[in-house]
Amino acid sequence: METTKNKTTLLIMAAGMGSRFGSLKQLALLGPHKKTLLHYSIYDAVHAGFDKIVFIIRRSFENEFKEAVGKYAESLVETVYCFQEMDQLPGNLPPIQREKPWGTAHAIWAAKDHIHEPFIAINADDFYGRDAFVKMHDFVASNSDERCFSLAGYRLAATLSENGTVSRGICTVDEDNFLTSITECTKIGREGDVIKDLNSGVVLHEDDVVSMNFWGFSPMLFGEIEKQFIEFYHKNSENPKAEIYIPFVVDELIKQKAVKVKVLNTSAKWFGVTYKEDTELVNNALQKFDGEGLYTDMGQ
Repeated sequence: METTKNKTTLLIMAAGMGSRFGSLKQLALLGPHKKTLLHYSIYDAVHAGFDKIVFIIRRSFENEFKEAVGKYAESLVETVYCFQEMDQLPGNLPPIQREKPWGTAHAIWAAKDHIHEPFIAINADDFYGRDAFVKMHDFVASNSDERCFSLAGYRLAATLSENGTVSRGICTVDEDNFLTSITECTKIGREGDVIKDLNSGVVLHEDDVVSMNFWGFSPMLFGEIEKQFIEFYHKNSENPKAEIYIPFVVDELIKQKAVKVKVLNTSAKWFGVTYKEDTELVNNALQKFDGEGLYTDMGQ
């Protein structure tokens, strides 16, 4: 009997690009095809089988974004734009004067009216790799349990920068590869042959599994974000810098035993332009892919 395949959506969080849109490391043209890392994510998602792409952006750079990236997505797949607005809050809460947006959980919630099917959520400015897109797509396309989420798990060694320390979520899993916790380490680097969190001194290992914020969700997440956001709002009404991040929401749901999260280990190498010096390494990696026959039809 043929398995029913869910329609699937890729949700790309790009609203955080707003304040940096001119110097814009996120829209730097890289590799032999002079495309952004976001173009590569769109390409990989479409080839993995995603049916729709939803961009979360800010109105302040809507036109520029559509010109730089949106047109490319529109040429390949159904494309939708929605906006993370500082004054549109869960529970119709009144806006508060703030210095920063409300964080990635609020950004995802902003797409609630446009997503009614299983979806994955990614950052706009990271390269996640084809293997990760295929595994995540295939999982959400066949998953019938709305309370079973997923997370792409990367080898720590495949996510480090040669040019400085990085922040990573170290995952622990049970015997069935379901997530039990994520520990945020904000200053991971190498000291000789040793990888460690330089803040705590904890020694880490190349094969440790880390989260790069590549999540698979069902639409029930939107209601859970709303509940947690209302509580967060009241606790942080006088802290204009406080943000509610999606890993915190998921971690709370795991603690409540409201959801489980399957970690899908990927062989893909993650990379991004964390430091200016990373640009050369990214260009070399993209050039190598081209030599292997990958992405050769991305066009100019």
